[in-house]
Amino acid sequence: MANPSDGLAILTELDRMGVTLSIDDFGTGYSSLAYLKGLPVDELKIDKSFVMDMVENENDAVIVRSTIDLAHNLGLKVIAEGVETRDAWHILGMLGCDCSQGYFMGRPMPAEKLEAWLRESAWSNVPAVALSAP
Repeated sequence: MANPSDGLAILTELDRMGVTLSIDDFGTGYSSLAYLKGLPVDELKIDKSFVMDMVENENDAVIVRSTIDLAHNLGLKVIAEGVETRDAWHILGMLGCDCSQGYFMGRPMPAEKLEAWLRESAWSNVPAVALSAP
């Protein structure tokens, strides 16, 4: 961000307008705990590099669990990126993750196929409670 104060002003105005703001790829790159303190964000997206390996890698599982707890303690919604297996989805539900994103739920598709997928997908008949706590 070339001018952080301009960026903060823009994000604050978007927040005031009701736009949901997310920190993407949290835990890698430029994401920082300082962003959680200083930006008007609503949700945090855990980077897929932690989520994809958490079933086999205890350190990644600890990072995911701690990130979910931290975000919830700050009043933020949590989205896990890179959910590719039922096991990962199940663990995230047990940890209280709010939403999941990844190939386990569905592959990328053209817009013209989305409506049919929504009608026919197993996800369309699963109650929200079941989705959040498998």
